[in-house]
Amino acid sequence: MAFIEVRWHGRGGQGIVTVSRMLAQAALLDGKYAQAFPEFGPERRGAPVTGYTRISDEPILIHSQIYNPSIVVVVDPTLIGKVDVAMGLTSKGLIVAHFDKSPEELRKILGVKDARVYTADAMKIALDILGRPIYNTAMLGVLLRAAPLATMDSLTKVIKERFPGALGEKNVAVVKRAYEEAIGVE
Repeated sequence: MAFIEVRWHGRGGQGIVTVSRMLAQAALLDGKYAQAFPEFGPERRGAPVTGYTRISDEPILIHSQIYNPSIVVVVDPTLIGKVDVAMGLTSKGLIVAHFDKSPEELRKILGVKDARVYTADAMKIALDILGRPIYNTAMLGVLLRAAPLATMDSLTKVIKERFPGALGEKNVAVVKRAYEEAIGVE
């Protein structure tokens, strides 16, 4: 069975569990099968955390951690160089990162030659629209630009359910702007 496996890297309090679940919920709305789950240990706010999303067109019968993701999303750029975010990435996999430099530079820093890499300055986008450095939803926009795992319509619906009112509208704007500003190298 073929499925897409996504591993999310961030820090406690940055909404890693939230974005992994929102992606899974959007995929479900699109008629796909999905799982989302965190990896918990003695984490605390600010400590490195990992979340996972698995998406398929067929029922998912596996219920294990993701060891060889086809996609890695780095929400917190301070983890680059401190955590091996590319560990286990499949050949010709995808790395999506909050990074204010070029995807080519990130590819060089991570030492991945055959990976596709997409980046965006998620912090700047979040500060411009939300007025706060909360950029987990921006990374959903970058991810959708690099890999259409769900439709923008479904993701918009999920975000507005999770964040009602003006906050939801602003988060949708964050996702759409990140989608537009994402740059990648194949």
